[in-house]
Amino acid sequence: MNLRPGDLIVFDQNDDGTLYLKPAPTPGATPVGIPYLVQARSFDTPGVLERLVVGAYRVGHDAIEIRTDVPLTADRLEELQSTARGLLGVSVVAQEPTRVLLQNFIDPSKYELPQLVQRMKMILIAFLEETEEIVRRHARTRRLGTLREEASKVLALLVRQLFLASRDWSLARRIGSPDPRQLLEWRVVVHALEELAILFAETLSTLNEEPSKLEGTDALQALLPQVKGALKEVVDALMRPGLERACEVYAASEQLWTITMESGARAKGAARKNGVYASLLALQRAAAALRLLAEVGIDRAVAVGHENVLVEAA
Repeated sequence: MNLRPGDLIVFDQNDDGTLYLKPAPTPGATPVGIPYLVQARSFDTPGVLERLVVGAYRVGHDAIEIRTDVPLTADRLEELQSTARGLLGVSVVAQEPTRVLLQNFIDPSKYELPQLVQRMKMILIAFLEETEEIVRRHARTRRLGTLREEASKVLALLVRQLFLASRDWSLARRIGSPDPRQLLEWRVVVHALEELAILFAETLSTLNEEPSKLEGTDALQALLPQVKGALKEVVDALMRPGLERACEVYAASEQLWTITMESGARAKGAARKNGVYASLLALQRAAAALRLLAEVGIDRAVAVGHENVLVEAA
């Protein structure tokens, strides 16, 4: 292993009590390794290169090399540049007619899972606040593209962190998952956050098409603040596990889901013909995602605590 006297060793304890040893990474060292190579005669279909690069980033590759027999067109080169801009820490470091190299410069130990979840919460709240403004003022927003891009960046980094942590238990502990088995739980959280981002972006996009023609928005105006409040409470319960609080938040999420179902069923007339009804349906699905997160909050509270909670009978 090329170890010398004085080198640092990382000790990880496995579930069965055995120790896993490996050389510690050198502080400040640039990650080295063979780039993930994608090679084809040509790339003609728009979006394929973007999906390949994003996928390689999410599973933890630091260097991604694209090679072709036929020179890349200007559109495909712009696609790669745009994809790099949409991923935190990624830059195009080499560009030739038939070869492009992208490199990630992020130190994964600097991005803790709880911090990234809190960042996603703020982005989701911004989606809801922009939606409230459209409903209230009947005017278009210019932030849709920016919010979508920011959500995509954070979600991709969250998935990347989970993949890296699953291969390095020491990293898992440093970024907020002291028990490697919690990574499965984190994956559920990330999936629910991704679902919420899609739903909120769809709602904002739908209402942003012709906001001046929106009618019958009373139910939507009443529902949006409730969804925003539930989002804050659910994430808070996830990040600060406590059984009594988790039970309260779960009960509130169940109530919110019922309210969203009733709001959609009561929508009539003009609300059925414009984007309001579609938005109400999207918020129903969002309430279901929040309920799932609230369930995870209870799981976390049960795992870390030894509390007795009296829950009223239904």
